Amino acid sequence: MTNLWNVKEYTANASIKVAGDTIPALFWNAVNKRGSKTWLREKKFGIWRGWTWNDAARVVREIGNGLLAIGFEPHVRSSILANTRVEWLLADLAVLSCGGASNGIYPTDSIDQVHYLCEDSSTEILFVEDEEQLDKALEARKRLPLLRKIIVFDMKGLREFDDPMVLGFDKLCEMGRQYEVSHPQELQQRIDGIKSDDLGILVYTSGTTGRAKGVMFKHSGMIHTLRHSAVLLPQDESDERMCFLPLCHIAERIGGAYASIYNGAILSFVENPATVPENVREIAPTTLLTVPRIWEKFYSAVQIALKESTTLQQKLYGWAIGVGEEVADCFLAGRPIGLSLKVRFTLARWLSLDNVRKMIGIHRARYLVTSAAPISPNLIRWYYALGIPMFEAWGQTESGGMGTTTSPGRIKLGTVGKPFPGSEVRCDPATGELLIRGPGLFAGYLNQPEKTAETVDQDGWLHTGDVGKQDEDGYFRITDRLKDIMITAGGKNITPSEIENELKFSPYITDAVLVAEKRRFVTAIIMIEQENVEKYAQDHDIPFSNYASLTRAPEIQKLIQDEIDTVNKKFARVEQVKKFFLLDTQLTAEDGELTPTMKLKRKFVYEKYVGQIDAMYAEAA
Repeated sequence: MTNLWNVKEYTANASIKVAGDTIPALFWNAVNKRGSKTWLREKKFGIWRGWTWNDAARVVREIGNGLLAIGFEPHVRSSILANTRVEWLLADLAVLSCGGASNGIYPTDSIDQVHYLCEDSSTEILFVEDEEQLDKALEARKRLPLLRKIIVFDMKGLREFDDPMVLGFDKLCEMGRQYEVSHPQELQQRIDGIKSDDLGILVYTSGTTGRAKGVMFKHSGMIHTLRHSAVLLPQDESDERMCFLPLCHIAERIGGAYASIYNGAILSFVENPATVPENVREIAPTTLLTVPRIWEKFYSAVQIALKESTTLQQKLYGWAIGVGEEVADCFLAGRPIGLSLKVRFTLARWLSLDNVRKMIGIHRARYLVTSAAPISPNLIRWYYALGIPMFEAWGQTESGGMGTTTSPGRIKLGTVGKPFPGSEVRCDPATGELLIRGPGLFAGYLNQPEKTAETVDQDGWLHTGDVGKQDEDGYFRITDRLKDIMITAGGKNITPSEIENELKFSPYITDAVLVAEKRRFVTAIIMIEQENVEKYAQDHDIPFSNYASLTRAPEIQKLIQDEIDTVNKKFARVEQVKKFFLLDTQLTAEDGELTPTMKLKRKFVYEKYVGQIDAMYAEAA
């Protein structure tokens, strides 16, 4: 069992590394090294099934030879339109092994987005998950003259479907087996011919400020990131992780899937996005990387469960989490933890905190990682109080997902740590914008050299768009996005992310958007946490018929007002939220308000709800 006060325990297991200067070389060397050991796990018909490295290699070889059989040439682009699943990763590795470049498309993307991404990437081979995604592809192909084949992972409902462009996944693998008999060395020759400076993957930006841009990564940049991340956040073959964030995204692609190839950690795929909480408890990962929204949901679930527990359980938790906070504060401040506190914390774990960890599914975790969006320092401190370190990584797609990170022995709450090894980070003296330079950066935007020149200056510095500060110890603190900083009508600067994070710390608020630009005071657009607020309404006999009526109930309005009042006490008067309104629909990626990685499209939300926003200020006129 991990002890919070023993940092050495987190770094004792050095990563079991494999050689290779390209992703395919890394993968095939890992197969040769680990062979019969388990690498992947997936749940089929209620049972977790394991894939050994040899099992995965066999299917990758079949897919790769199947692609060669249909004329896949080096440097050809392929896209994958599917949820996170084992076949996604195997197809990706097969494309790379053939010397091609692989791109991911979010399954929530519309037909127009699928068309744009395939057209912009010059996709010739498109993998799709099922009938639903095939429908998008068939509609989009009318305007995609380069598209030659559509390969379907799951042919359920399509057995009688006949289209010369469409090929079932099993059929492709069968073709691959036959092709290998007559061309036994061709795939290996392709693997040997891949150069470290070749384009490996495309990762399209989430499009918070316009059309998505294809971020290009060479194999050399990805290998650099993998080697250095293994030093900061070590994992090995004894570790088990979850794969559930979109593989289209840089965090799960490089920081999850490719990292597990490098260090040998077992990668368990969740069934679908809705089963994440259940699957976390089943898998009990030893390390877990995810976005703040998931960490917030875990915390909220615990808070609601506490309200339903007995008085004794509530008192035990209150005492135990208090002890945990004492330990966390000592640990974060670098102070020694006395014997008495150690004994009390052991008792607190036994009486309450271990049950909380098991409820979430993180009872085996050595450490947790949060990334991709800002998170409340108070939330990080809560996980520390449970006895599990949480490290925060900061970066963006263009930086390979990494810019700075906290790690064992380098923790300072409220900061995102120090620069990633091998990279440089500095603050622009004029604007405070954070700049990154290093070998792990992207190779430019596909088809958009002018956008590349705007983002990376002549000295090789990537302009991130984030504003921050570096303290006297070299730790960086992110204050906000450069474009998100607001100036009120009175000339006061407001950085919304810190206030929004505090609001989202409430178990009843899942998202918050501040409004202040050129306005007399600060207001907020609030999206409630549906499950928790419904439970509150039921417990307090508050009538409602649907989501919209729930948000309009006076008692719910007061509940959220009380939460806002609590947060307001932490900020200066000019920063306090004076008015708010509750969205009567939930924000979703499909509707355009959220990116697929759950980042808020602030400008889009402002434009869509301008009437409600104006009404808040008109009422106060």
